[in-house]
Amino acid sequence: MSEFDPVRIGVVSISDRASSGIYEDKGIPALQEWLGSALRNPIAWETRLIPDEREAIGATLRELVDVAHCDLVLTTGGTGPALRDVTPEATLDVADKEMPGFGEQMRQISLRFVPTAILSRQVAVIRGKALIINLPGQPKSIAETLRGLPDAQPPVHGIFTAVPYCIDLMGGPYIETDDAVCKAWRPKTAIRPPKG
Repeated sequence: MSEFDPVRIGVVSISDRASSGIYEDKGIPALQEWLGSALRNPIAWETRLIPDEREAIGATLRELVDVAHCDLVLTTGGTGPALRDVTPEATLDVADKEMPGFGEQMRQISLRFVPTAILSRQVAVIRGKALIINLPGQPKSIAETLRGLPDAQPPVHGIFTAVPYCIDLMGGPYIETDDAVCKAWRPKTAIRPPKG
């Protein structure tokens, strides 16, 4: 038995070409690698590789939250301005609440590297007791937006810093991170003492 709460995480890569086998998907491995290094909790994975179809994306998100009972769902791909990019619309279709700060911060991080970051349309929402976040499509950008830029002057917080406390507030598992990868922030009154 782990001293940490188990957490169920859905990772969804949205790509017409990768889902049809034209090229290898890199989104799911990038998400699993980063989360596996950042979290101290045991993780049960739910992975999906699907095409850029609004109805299919919405159905997948509903299934991951309502049936598979994921606490956190992260998507990658389909957030640009191209006609086939419909991930944000599909995510908003399933939302109970929108969490605009996540998308704002992801664009701030990406703007440090490319001026075209303003074209990204990532959103984050709450459905039931799950947090759903759209991430960029490139593995390097995924890591940067999750972790932030700790060596920048001034340092820039990554979005994952706020994820554990957000899930606390929704009644989900207590997520603990490896501070060397990403330090979760909670108010002092919300910090759980170590077990044992």
